[in-house]
Amino acid sequence: MKKPILILKIGTASITRPDGRPDEPVMVDIARQVAQLHRHHHIVMVSSGAVGMGKRWLTQFSGQMTERKAAAAIGNPILMNKYSQFFAPYDIALAQSLCERRHFSDRSQFLQLRDTFETLWDNNIIPIANENDVVSNLELKFSDNDELATLIAVGFGADLLLLATSVEGVLDAQDQLVPLINTFDAQTMGLARKGTSSAGLGGMISKLTFARLATKMGIKVVIFGARTPDGILKAVNGQTGTICPSQPSSLSARNKWLASGGLVSGRLLIDEGAFAALTKRKSLLAVGVLEILEPFGEGEVFELVKEDLVPIAVARAKISSDALHRQFQARGLEIAHADDIVLL
Repeated sequence: MKKPILILKIGTASITRPDGRPDEPVMVDIARQVAQLHRHHHIVMVSSGAVGMGKRWLTQFSGQMTERKAAAAIGNPILMNKYSQFFAPYDIALAQSLCERRHFSDRSQFLQLRDTFETLWDNNIIPIANENDVVSNLELKFSDNDELATLIAVGFGADLLLLATSVEGVLDAQDQLVPLINTFDAQTMGLARKGTSSAGLGGMISKLTFARLATKMGIKVVIFGARTPDGILKAVNGQTGTICPSQPSSLSARNKWLASGGLVSGRLLIDEGAFAALTKRKSLLAVGVLEILEPFGEGEVFELVKEDLVPIAVARAKISSDALHRQFQARGLEIAHADDIVLL
């Protein structure tokens, strides 16, 4: 029987001390718990911490992009060495996967990545993914590893996405745990605190944003404290942290990839008539476009928004925005076919 797929994202502050050194007792305990789950799940660990572990070797680290790249180059070997050391007692080999945005925006590269991970699983190996900070272009960077974990979860058809953090879960204004989030409305998103760790890029707003996407794609998400005793095992069983149940999703694997992995190049403002047509699985026509907010080329992925500018769909363009501009109100001009549009 095929094992269920579990994605575990571990934040920088969860596995490093304030000075950036690895918090070895926490990492040892993560290895113990993951080793237990490894018997029954295909696991991808998405681990931050490379920048945090490398920055202490740089004088006067200020967090600038080039310094983060240098710190990541130093910290990645340290991070992998520690994980390999702590998984060794369980006879579990690890593989490092340094990912870039193009590995998800280009479907052929994404399928190669998926095939590689499946080969690792077939050989009882756990891949540990991280962004390839050293070479990633600013424009193509992931917002943080919460996004990377979500893209892997959606693209690989994971059943469960665990987001391990330095706090016990999503907290309300009184610092009380919110045990369940069923809807991601303005009130829910308002629970997010602004801060991140000094070495991390994310924060609770990031986790809620990507939990929203993952649950819409049929994946259960749990946001929990990495230092909670048996926290990973309890999160799998829904016994700790903030649980975000999955929502029904009938999207094909290709359209899930389009909704989550396609690198968005442009944006269109559409009217209510066009939106109504999209909800009926109709194609997007030029007559329903109010404004080109950001340009895009033929074949590229773009967002569709209404007047509040909140993304309501993504689509793959049949024509460029330049061609659309030249024929703005042409009757019957198709910008994106229904099969290449995914409502969010």
